[in-house]
Amino acid sequence: MSTVLEYPIQETLQKFFGFDGFKGNQEKIINNILNGQDTFVIMPTGGGKSLCYQLPAILSEGTAIIVSPLIALMKNQVDAIRGFSSEEGIAHFLNSSLNKSETTQVKKRCISGKTKLLYVAPETLTKEENVKFFSEFKISFYAIDEAHCISEWGHDFRPEYRRLRPIMDKVGKAPVMALTATATPKVQMDIQKNLGMQKASLYKSSFNRGNLYYEVRPKVNVAKEIIKYVKQNEGKSGIIYCLSAKRWRN
Repeated sequence: MSTVLEYPIQETLQKFFGFDGFKGNQEKIINNILNGQDTFVIMPTGGGKSLCYQLPAILSEGTAIIVSPLIALMKNQVDAIRGFSSEEGIAHFLNSSLNKSETTQVKKRCISGKTKLLYVAPETLTKEENVKFFSEFKISFYAIDEAHCISEWGHDFRPEYRRLRPIMDKVGKAPVMALTATATPKVQMDIQKNLGMQKASLYKSSFNRGNLYYEVRPKVNVAKEIIKYVKQNEGKSGIIYCLSAKRWRN
């Protein structure tokens, strides 16, 4: 995979995202995909997974295809990326929320070569009628977000995800990045096998949060304990989990 390094990686991080440095394995992951290598990322929610494909997409020649099962998340990420850049067409999404005219406009932008990131639903990518469209522009790499949806052993299994590899082979091979916050060894093996990326470099971040404190206490008088804790932490915010609002009121 060839790249267009208009800006060095560190400069791009600062220019587009406003960060002074990378977290954890981010820089290694980005360099790995820029070098054309399949990449498997296991990183906790909030650990910075999206940057791992957004930054190399900006640096790469062509358009990165980001597969995501969440339409709302696609829009949020596209809006955020456009906020970083003066070029509105740098990112688009293609899913069932667009009408025919909007879909045509997005496709024209991609074929023109201006779009660096195209977010698609798995159903969009796997439609046979879209194979010709995806073949009409250079794809820098594929990023499969929420990759555990591929695995029948995962908790969010989506059948459409298991059709991604055959369609990607039809469209045109490119490096693949799979990203998830949750993957047991069995799920991990299933993801790699189904995406044909058994030799992918694996980057697994620690799920330990140094700023969080965990403590288990016996439940005796819950209401009394909560009142006491609130008084001891006056002015601070907190979250109380309960199975139901009705049970809490009682």
